Amino acid sequence: MHKTRLALLIMFAGTLAACGESSTLQVADGTGPSPRLPEPNKTLIPTVNIAPAVGWPEGAKPTAAAGTQVAAFAEGLEHPRWLYVLPNGDILVAETNAPPKPDDTKGIRGWVMEKVMGRAGAGVPSPNRITLLRDADHDGVAETRTVFLENLNSPFGMALVGNDLYVADSDKLLRFPYQPGETAIKAAGTKVVDLPGGSLNHHWTKNVVASQDGSKLYVSVGSNSNVGENGLEAEEGRAAIWEVDRATGQHRIFASGLRNPNGMAWEPQSGKLWTAVNERDEIGSDLVPDYITSVKDGAFYGWPFSYYGQHVDVRVTPQNPQLVAKAIAPDYAVGPHTASLGLTFAQGSKLPAQFSNGAFIGQHGSWNRKPHSGYKVIFVPFEGGQPKGKPADVLTGFLDKDENAMGRPVGVVIDQQGALLVADDVGNKVWRVSAAK
Repeated sequence: MHKTRLALLIMFAGTLAACGESSTLQVADGTGPSPRLPEPNKTLIPTVNIAPAVGWPEGAKPTAAAGTQVAAFAEGLEHPRWLYVLPNGDILVAETNAPPKPDDTKGIRGWVMEKVMGRAGAGVPSPNRITLLRDADHDGVAETRTVFLENLNSPFGMALVGNDLYVADSDKLLRFPYQPGETAIKAAGTKVVDLPGGSLNHHWTKNVVASQDGSKLYVSVGSNSNVGENGLEAEEGRAAIWEVDRATGQHRIFASGLRNPNGMAWEPQSGKLWTAVNERDEIGSDLVPDYITSVKDGAFYGWPFSYYGQHVDVRVTPQNPQLVAKAIAPDYAVGPHTASLGLTFAQGSKLPAQFSNGAFIGQHGSWNRKPHSGYKVIFVPFEGGQPKGKPADVLTGFLDKDENAMGRPVGVVIDQQGALLVADDVGNKVWRVSAAK
């Protein structure tokens, strides 16, 4: 069976090379408040253009924007994906990867996609822990590292409210007691609410942020498919942001039609919730742009029936024109297939002035586009609580000359010294971007 599967993969790769689908637009065309949306280009076999994960050579690092510098805050981690800053300045990092989800890899397509993701660096076992990093002397390097929480189930988002630390596992939201300054939590977590999981758990990452007053928790839940091909019944409660009452655990759908929301943050001027969303694949290298958007209570953003407002996706059955008529377009596109995951606003940043008002976005990088897109950290400037102007590169150089991935940026946060921290789950590092001296 192994040889048969290997032969199928080789045949699959050869067919991909022969089909030759590639972008006809620039990433910049699919960026901004009004991105260009060409006609869908659905091929018999989807475009697969992997940047193989190779890690960083000794002494190598990403390229920082003019006026900034980058150095490793922590190295030798295991698949670090998400970051959280505690009030005392300690950094929590979720070392995590996908949980077992056997029904997500059934069939030839599922098996091939599993191999594809493995080549991209996503095939390693999940460490299932949260690690605490402490830089007590404020020299930009964490000198203390402890296992803060362990034996979790693919943890991702974290949020502290008072002395309650919330962790979004791949199938539940947990609460742990936290005391300021402690370097490990040994107490068992208390379940707040179950989250969609199970043996089919396609977009498994769950994020959590607290409301400004701490009474509500907002949890992002990705879809269970690309465009509903596993049946709409498998999407119950998914492709949405939940609002959870912190006291009771009662929840409701706050916004829906968001294929795979990851980063969430409060925009400091307007006070609105924003999210970074991965849009759908397999209709061409130029569709569909990922985006960041303010999240409106009760709004529907189209998935799976339409994209970027009311552009109908004909692959979805049955269609739902009544729901499509309610779909609203997101605020700002950040390029097709960039896999934009991390999102944080510049509040507290001490980077140069051009990075003082806006959003930092960690772009994990494409697999369904020729040529590659993403694989960098960008900054979208804001004015009056809304995006204003073109994005700027903050951290680049994650691909080598042969288009291998030395690293892949994910979560982004501003530390207490005003520097930008970036989780790199292929490079197994946390990078720190600060103002150049």
